[in-house]
Amino acid sequence: MSQFVINMLFVGASFALYFGIAVWARAGSTKEFYVAGGGVHPVTNGMATAADWMSAASFISMAGLIAAGGYSTSVYLMGWTGGYVLLAMLLAPYLRKFGKFTVPDFIGDRFYSRGARLAAVICLLLISLTYVIGQMAGAGIAFSRFLEVSNSAGIWIAAAVVFAYAVFGGMKGITYTQVAQYVVLIIAYTIPAVFIAFQLTGNPIPSLGMIGTHVESGEPLLAKLDAVVTDLGFAAYTADTDNKLNMILFTLSLMIGTAGLPHVIIRFFTVPKVADARWSAGWTLIFIALLYLTAPAVASMARLNLMTTVYPQGTEAAPLAYEERPEWVKTWEETGLIKWEDKNSDGRVQFYNDANATFKATATERGWNGNELTVNNDIIVLANPEIANLPGWVIGLIAAGAIAAALSTAAGLLLAISSAVSHDLIKTLINPKISEESEMKAARISMAVAILLATWLGLNPPGFAAQVVALAFGLAAATLFPALMMGIFSKRVNDKGAIAGMVVGLVITIVYIFMYLGWFFIPGTATFANTPDNWLFGISPQAFGSVGAIINFAVAYAVSLVTDAPPKAVQDLVESVRTPKGAGAALDH
Repeated sequence: MSQFVINMLFVGASFALYFGIAVWARAGSTKEFYVAGGGVHPVTNGMATAADWMSAASFISMAGLIAAGGYSTSVYLMGWTGGYVLLAMLLAPYLRKFGKFTVPDFIGDRFYSRGARLAAVICLLLISLTYVIGQMAGAGIAFSRFLEVSNSAGIWIAAAVVFAYAVFGGMKGITYTQVAQYVVLIIAYTIPAVFIAFQLTGNPIPSLGMIGTHVESGEPLLAKLDAVVTDLGFAAYTADTDNKLNMILFTLSLMIGTAGLPHVIIRFFTVPKVADARWSAGWTLIFIALLYLTAPAVASMARLNLMTTVYPQGTEAAPLAYEERPEWVKTWEETGLIKWEDKNSDGRVQFYNDANATFKATATERGWNGNELTVNNDIIVLANPEIANLPGWVIGLIAAGAIAAALSTAAGLLLAISSAVSHDLIKTLINPKISEESEMKAARISMAVAILLATWLGLNPPGFAAQVVALAFGLAAATLFPALMMGIFSKRVNDKGAIAGMVVGLVITIVYIFMYLGWFFIPGTATFANTPDNWLFGISPQAFGSVGAIINFAVAYAVSLVTDAPPKAVQDLVESVRTPKGAGAALDH
């Protein structure tokens, strides 16, 4: 049986499962569409939230980023994990107790303002659309490789699948589909990691294998990897970063951005009571940990496998002849995600860091004329089973898992967009008298439009999946997180302060990100190279969300202090949400 047929069987079976669940769990009311009726069990919700959380960035890109950048890129792992803990401890239970459907719902009521609700809707749409670009791009990569179609066709297929179960099922259909997707993606991620860890270290537990001994060389695996990459002019895999400020701010940006992600927060409205929201948070953390504890091992082993593929006899020997490249390289070349250019016309694959001035002399001695191999970071996890010559069914499994990761988060994001448009914009701000049937229709139409827009954006994403997602986290950090925190923990912040904080945080973060990434150009203004030497105080665009959050807090408090305090009823509401009255009685509501 060919690999293509195996892939089709695994992917097709997973699609059949998703469609079946969507038909079974079709939403029949706005409450089922927005929050699955509010009756999801904490364990079920924990698994669905984990699937919603572990996007294409987690499954596909995170290990690829760590593999390429080593220790310095572990900020993604630390930031996303720490952020979920922050969300579970500081926001989820209180937002669930408030009892609203959406994040703009909370902000609009807490800050007693249509303007605050509108600002929250705008921020949510920008965050969710930016985030969903990464999911569509990741799905396109997975489809293009495993179903042997173009990247563009893969994105359109992903859009069609999400449309089939998200538009009709709403949160109810998405919730139970995400449970199935979590099972698929965690099995798909773990099994190849176990195989590869056993091959390289003799230890089937990947995280222990990473700190264990490399079987072939007898050296510690990370020491072996450091030796291989430094021999080719790359920085040591375990090397520390020089810019500690940027690393701290980037980690903080990812953490507080996580806590402000609307599509994750909305999941805590689907459980019956506040105590269930706490239990959901705990279960979700367990389910997330199963993948996140494995990711660093996958990254290090994938990097070592990749380097030793190109230099099978060691870095001092002649590199691989292009004509003798393994089948997995040929396969991924067809997708355009691996490219080779014979710069010195010797028919061999030179893969090294040609930006390292010190190593250039060595490269010249060897007759090399520049790095010849370009490898897209997003393929590391997907190609890992093929690099390690694992069985075909493992490759089929990881195909289904990668697609599940992208689709699960895309569905959650699209629901957040749909809810913001139909419930917060149309029903609350434009037409409060709209019927439930009309609201459901508006929700489905807005989701369909969002899918088309996300597909169009996914065809030309501004970076690979995890980079784009990191920018979404920065926007969430600079806008929604401060508003949520101040809404829960401060009785003094008023509507004017919240609006001013969100607007200033959003504008300054977008301007900084776009200015340095060069995504827009205004005639007569300067453009800035996206290099550490040009960043303001060494702060990268991806890390600027934390600065935007600080500015948001400062502006909101300053404006609130020079304007009227919130009404007494609002202050009492904040007190009741933050401080439960009675010995545990509040947890039952």
